[in-house]
Amino acid sequence: MKTVRLDATRLLAEAEELAALLVDTVDGGASVGFLAPLDTADAVAWWRERAGAVAAGRLAVWVAHDGHRPAGTVGLALPDKPNSRHRAEVVKLMVRRDARGRGLGRGLLATAEAAAGACGVTLLHLDTETGSPAERLYRSAGWTRAGVIPDYAADPHGVLRPTTLYYKHVGAARSAG
Repeated sequence: MKTVRLDATRLLAEAEELAALLVDTVDGGASVGFLAPLDTADAVAWWRERAGAVAAGRLAVWVAHDGHRPAGTVGLALPDKPNSRHRAEVVKLMVRRDARGRGLGRGLLATAEAAAGACGVTLLHLDTETGSPAERLYRSAGWTRAGVIPDYAADPHGVLRPTTLYYKHVGAARSAG
């Protein structure tokens, strides 16, 4: 499967296909910030709204294609404040339900980690629904559990669920000067 980093133009061109991936992820029960059922038009609009952040360099998005449609995606949100340029957040790691179990999520995560390290980021963080399959992925990929926040986010059915925070050191350590 080929993984590519999207620029803003390509993100806009693929917004409908990415929306189908997002809808599939939410329909599959993943807590990625949306309630089910997620309207496709709303998912397309959400992806299109990301184009500005991609163009500005505040968000990097990679997509893995399975033929001509996205099988998975991951994002890296980069802060714009001077005191936080050493860190980034892994966001919206999603794999289409029929593409799961083949290492795609792990590959996308590794892509984001490597890209973060290459651009000088030394600390990554993320959050995920406590008890979700994603937790096993993060732990097995060397991420450290920082703690749990109860009732942090609603799952796709609107039920408040706890969220686990994770972090991982990547790249070369830099000293504050």
